[in-house]
Amino acid sequence: MSVFTQKRDVPETGLRLVEDLTSGDVLPVNQQFVNFIFFRVNSEWRKLPREAKQLAKNEFREVYDSFRDELMLFSYSLVGFDSKSDLMFWRIGNSLDVIQEMTAKLYRTTLGNYLEPADNYLAVTKDMMFVADGSTDRKHVLAGSKRYHFVYPCAKSQGWADVPAERRDQMIEENFMVGKRFPNIKIHMTHAFGFSDEEYLISFETDEPKDFLALAEELRQTPASKFTMRGLPIYTCRQRTLTECLDSLG
Repeated sequence: MSVFTQKRDVPETGLRLVEDLTSGDVLPVNQQFVNFIFFRVNSEWRKLPREAKQLAKNEFREVYDSFRDELMLFSYSLVGFDSKSDLMFWRIGNSLDVIQEMTAKLYRTTLGNYLEPADNYLAVTKDMMFVADGSTDRKHVLAGSKRYHFVYPCAKSQGWADVPAERRDQMIEENFMVGKRFPNIKIHMTHAFGFSDEEYLISFETDEPKDFLALAEELRQTPASKFTMRGLPIYTCRQRTLTECLDSLG
C-alpha cells in the first residue's frame, strides 16, 4: 500500500489541497480521508448502441485511472445485489479536493451523464481503528485484498454521546476483539461524525459472505450494539476491475 504524503511547511488544517501533493519535503500523513460513493445507472444507458457505450466506457476509465497516483481506488459491482445502487467506488487519500475533482470529472464524461448518485459517505481515519492480518497500523486503511465488501454506515443513538469517552472506546475495543475471532474478515472503522449524521463508517472485507453473516450476528450481542440505530443500509459489494464493473451496467 502506498503511503500518501504532504509538504512539511504546510500547517495542519484538516484539508490537503491538490497542489500540496505535488512537490516539496515530505513526511507521512497520519490521517486519511475515506469515501464510499454509490451510483445507479439510468435505464436510458442500456438503450444506447454497443459502440457508443464502449466509447463512453473508455472515456470514463481514462478519467478514473488518471487519479491512481493521488488516491487508492477500488471499484465494486452491486448488480444483482442491491436495488438502489449498481456501482461503488472506494476512494482513500489525503485530499478532499482530489476526491471532489475526480467526482466532477467523472460526471462530465458521457457515461457520467447516465450515473445518478445513490449514496455518498465521507469519513476520516483516527487512532481507534480495527486492524487485521496482524497489522499494528491503525491509522491507515489497508484495503482491497478481499472479494466482497460489506459497507455499514453506523449512526448511534443520543445516549451514545452521554457515555464517558473511556467507556465508548472500551466498547469499540470489545467489538474489535469479537472481530479478531474471524481472521478471514478485515474490519475497517473510520470516523464520520461531523461529515454526516453517521458516527462511523464500518466496513467488512471477506472472501466468504457466510462468515460475515456469522460475525454480524455476534456483533449484535455486544454492549455497543445497544446504542446503534436500526434501519440503516448495509451494502453488499463485489470487487471487480473497473472494466468488469462498467460492463455489468449493460
